[in-house]
This record gives sequence, structure tokens and C-alpha cells, in this order.
Amino acid sequence: MKRAKRPVSLRVNSLAIWEYLMKQNLAQNELAKRLRISSGYMAQLISGSRSPSPKLRRKMLDVLSPLSFGELFVLSESGRVGDWCS
Repeated sequence: MKRAKRPVSLRVNSLAIWEYLMKQNLAQNELAKRLRISSGYMAQLISGSRSPSPKLRRKMLDVLSPLSFGELFVLSESGRVGDWCS
């Protein structure tokens, strides 16, 4: 039986974000303001329940400099666990 490809998404590396915030003495809400997104959306990005768009990823790289793409983002397999049990 042929396996379907697993959907992959790009997620925010929450550990890197929290370390950056602590080093810069910034609140999560302040980072959201700098990115021009809502604090609720910022919380969803950090928790991993949402993925940033390409436009937001570019903005995050600018605002969170000197962090690199590899430090800020991680690939994540998405989908339901039951989809791969055949």
C-alpha cells in the first residue's frame, strides 16, 4: 500500500522567541505590536496552534534580528495521528 505524504508546516520556535524576549526585556504583547499583529495571534504562533505566513516570517526575521531563519522556525508535521495508522 502506498503511503500518502504527510502535510508539513512551518512553526515558530517558541523557545527561541521566549529567549529573545527575556534577553531584550520585552513582553509578548510588545513583540506583537512591533510585528503589527494582535496579541492573541502572537500567542497562537508561540503555542504552535497557528503557522506564520511568508510575509509575517519575513517581518519576524527583520524584527527579531539577529536570529536566523533556522533559529526562529521549525518544520512540523501536521494532520491527525489516525491518518497514518494504515
